[in-house]
Amino acid sequence: MKRPLFALVAFACIGGLTVLAQQQPPAGSPPASAPQPPQQQTSVRTRLFDETNGTPPKIAIAPFIAVSSDAETTAAARTIADVLYDDLGYEREFYMIGKDAIATVPKLTSFDDVAMQPWKEIGADGLIVGSIGKAPSGVIVRLKLIQVRTGQMLLGKEYSGSIGNPRQYAHTAADEIHLQQVGLRGIARTKIAFATDRDGERKGARDLKEIYFMDYDGANARRVTTSTNSNIAPSWSPDGQSLTYSAWRATGQFGTFQDVIVSWIYKGLREYPAKGSPDKQSYLPAYSPDGTKIAFTLSVGGNQEIYVMNTDGSGMRRLTNHPDIDTSPTWSPSGTQIAWVSGRSGNPNVYVMNADGTGTRKLTNESWADRPTWSREPFNEIAFAARTGPGFDIKIYRFSDGQSTKITDGIGSNESPAFSANGRHIAFVSTRNGKEQIYTIDRDGTHLRQITREGRNTFPNWSQ
Repeated sequence: MKRPLFALVAFACIGGLTVLAQQQPPAGSPPASAPQPPQQQTSVRTRLFDETNGTPPKIAIAPFIAVSSDAETTAAARTIADVLYDDLGYEREFYMIGKDAIATVPKLTSFDDVAMQPWKEIGADGLIVGSIGKAPSGVIVRLKLIQVRTGQMLLGKEYSGSIGNPRQYAHTAADEIHLQQVGLRGIARTKIAFATDRDGERKGARDLKEIYFMDYDGANARRVTTSTNSNIAPSWSPDGQSLTYSAWRATGQFGTFQDVIVSWIYKGLREYPAKGSPDKQSYLPAYSPDGTKIAFTLSVGGNQEIYVMNTDGSGMRRLTNHPDIDTSPTWSPSGTQIAWVSGRSGNPNVYVMNADGTGTRKLTNESWADRPTWSREPFNEIAFAARTGPGFDIKIYRFSDGQSTKITDGIGSNESPAFSANGRHIAFVSTRNGKEQIYTIDRDGTHLRQITREGRNTFPNWSQ
């Protein structure tokens, strides 16, 4: 049996005793090479919100203790603490006490013996203490969340695994703290896939684009495709094991044509379910929420329509039938509806239909709308790009009242929105600083962040 990326041990303080419970991967788990979130076993003792009258609890993160004094472990300790600080601050559920204030507190030398008074003096409601040390199989990372007022441990975790990606320990801890303390599905372990020309590869006069994916904050970019033609518009499978995307395939004397590819990113396998050809081009695929189907655009003789097929290419069905464009499908969270862009009423706008092609209705009334993406629960919204002048802005359509709200500021052109797994954030492409880069923004239009800087980057898609 292959080793998991890292094993998880959860521990909880019960009656003064420390209880350890080793977690084993379930039968049928994805292959070990995939970055698996550990299973969770959390004992909920107290929520910090219970003592702050509804205001965000003030959290301090003490510098992690490097049990081993070598440079690699010391650097990993610093990385885990820094990334955890950013991960917890991203969702704005906690007030993160500044690092300048934390620097006034004497550095911890023991994971187990922590004096609370200095942390009370800087106003912390909760304190996160952590350590990392070498082990025969890699490293052991320990972490606990302490209620400063009482000294009670609210959450304790121990992870073991490789030191190669210390960020993953921080991401995992952040998601578990958000879940335990505020019942929020965190997005620290999610990935964003995108297309980029950062490798500088060209075919003739044309820059080639390849599929990459990265952490939600732009770190750890990894290349998925290597080809002699461009690849764009990736879409994650719900289990995070594969990406489907549009690719140009060579046909010898006929040049190239677009086709839908499925890449099993941890197995190194590729499949061609749409079986495209020069006279039948397929592109802009989107996985269904249960991962069993792919909706995509099929162009025959220049007429673009929405089709759906099983992920192996069987059961292909046509959903739209109109002489104007029908393209860019996106699934509802339940998988019972599909939104897409159609030009049937004149300018391209967003429409919605049942997953069997019935019940078509128009949602937006823009001068030009493009690239809709349906939010996941608990929100029921569609983000899309709308022409608002010489360029585009990101808008959100609400099913609750049938209205759309602009969330970007008109700087540059802002396109290709993609919701995060918890529906709170949107990744999109913008030219606000010159060439196309990927940004994230909260769904209320605040907290804009640039997360790519190398090359030109387009078509972001956020994993679940």
